Amino acid sequence: MGVSEVKEAILNGKTTLGIEFGSTRIKAVLIGEDNAPIAAGNHEWENRYENNIWTYSLEDIWGGLQDSYRKMAEDVKEKYGVTLTKVGALGFSAMMHGYMAFNEAGELMVPFRTWRNTITEEASVKLTELFEFNIPQRWSIAHLYQAILNKEEHVKDISYLTTLEGYVHWKLTGKKVLGIGEAAGMLPVDPETKQYSRRMVDAFNELIAPEGFPWKLEEILPEILLAGDNAGCLTEEGARLLDTSGELEAGIPVCPPEGDAGTGMVATNSVAQRTGNVSAGTSVFAMVVLEKALDKVHPEIDMVTTPDGSAVAMVHCNNCTSDLNAWIDLFEEFTQAFGMKVDKNELFGTLYRKALEGDPDCGGLLAYNYFSGEHITGFEEGRPLFVRNPESNFNLANFMRVHLFTALGALKTGLDILLKEENVQIDRMMGHGGLFKTKEVGQRIMAAAVNAPVTVMETAGEGGAWGIALLASYMKNKKDGESLAQFLERDVFAGQEGVTLEPDSTDVEGFNRFVERYTKGLPIEKAAVESLI
Repeated sequence: MGVSEVKEAILNGKTTLGIEFGSTRIKAVLIGEDNAPIAAGNHEWENRYENNIWTYSLEDIWGGLQDSYRKMAEDVKEKYGVTLTKVGALGFSAMMHGYMAFNEAGELMVPFRTWRNTITEEASVKLTELFEFNIPQRWSIAHLYQAILNKEEHVKDISYLTTLEGYVHWKLTGKKVLGIGEAAGMLPVDPETKQYSRRMVDAFNELIAPEGFPWKLEEILPEILLAGDNAGCLTEEGARLLDTSGELEAGIPVCPPEGDAGTGMVATNSVAQRTGNVSAGTSVFAMVVLEKALDKVHPEIDMVTTPDGSAVAMVHCNNCTSDLNAWIDLFEEFTQAFGMKVDKNELFGTLYRKALEGDPDCGGLLAYNYFSGEHITGFEEGRPLFVRNPESNFNLANFMRVHLFTALGALKTGLDILLKEENVQIDRMMGHGGLFKTKEVGQRIMAAAVNAPVTVMETAGEGGAWGIALLASYMKNKKDGESLAQFLERDVFAGQEGVTLEPDSTDVEGFNRFVERYTKGLPIEKAAVESLI
């Protein structure tokens, strides 16, 4: 689209807006009639570790939302010379799951507990046994039951339980709803009815009946909607909450809010069966759309759905690039100490590319990127750690390589179960997220980790904010009977080939040797957790 066409689309409200709350960035992306991004705004934020809980405050949430929207609107004005007053549709997404519990007055009763917390192991184990279905620690039902086991005072007063994007959607539209992909991480859904599993709802209600709470589980959960459903409209109050300038009009239709797993699938055109994607940023997860159910229950594998309800096997790891980013910040501080001003993106690219010069197995170096716990390797807490032997080949290339390798260390454990034990077939694995922004580097290392071809599209860096904008566009523009997969193929990804890298055998062998060292060294990480208080 040319500038004049984009300008006309903006003035006529033919654009679509997606906003996603990532772990370190809130991003607003405006797309045009061709579904390509035309403006964006970012707000950096960080979770806090307070009273043994990883959290963000309500002030963080609303201030960040408003700042990202304001910067996107400013981008529109600067590029096209017009003021944004309306869009055709919008949607909200956020980091998956977690726990936000509200009372009858709509007040948040305990601080938001994010996906990063690994404090629900007892509940997770008991519910997995009760449901005969893997319940990860970060899922909302695990947080709820753990709060019950802990005898937390607020539980009896719960009127509504939701996730971050469900909360934002509720406050901006008045609707207590959630997209099925995210809802499946609150409580498992029935693949036939596309609603919460009745069997599990009944089992949970029976389990907690002796507590005498005045609510039943189905009464406090959001309503489930599918991709393409209308999830309400932006209210007058919601418009003022989103756009503090008062220029945005109310009445904009809003799509079902989804988690970053679902928007990642959309952003990589990975919603059809036998397709998969890897999202690598603050956390890392791989998702594969299944042809049939898995044979066994695996604690390392989460079962969720696509935004339109197809079964998905997911391997999720809490930690990915946070420690790597911290090292990049240190190198930036080093350059500043010498009076050099280096562009941050250039610094990332240079150091990432340096990793390709390293030894295949990182020269004997070892690192753990555990800012928080990692359930796949059995850690409730984490300590970032770098270790080497005196004879290790310690140079910059191997240093960068080991931190890129360890970002995918835990992920490989779960993927090996999925691909080798369950014999899941994948025709296409797509990569997206910050790890893939530097051309070839993250893609090559991911291909080594999964020993499979990895494709990255030019839009890989757009991520989930673009994905939720596409879901809003699907709601607004889908044809009768058109599936989400068909819409993506026809209106979004037609003609886009992407770049595919086959795994290099030397890299694969080197990654396998690194993983052996990684596994043997886990007691070192355990000692660090116990010793570094």
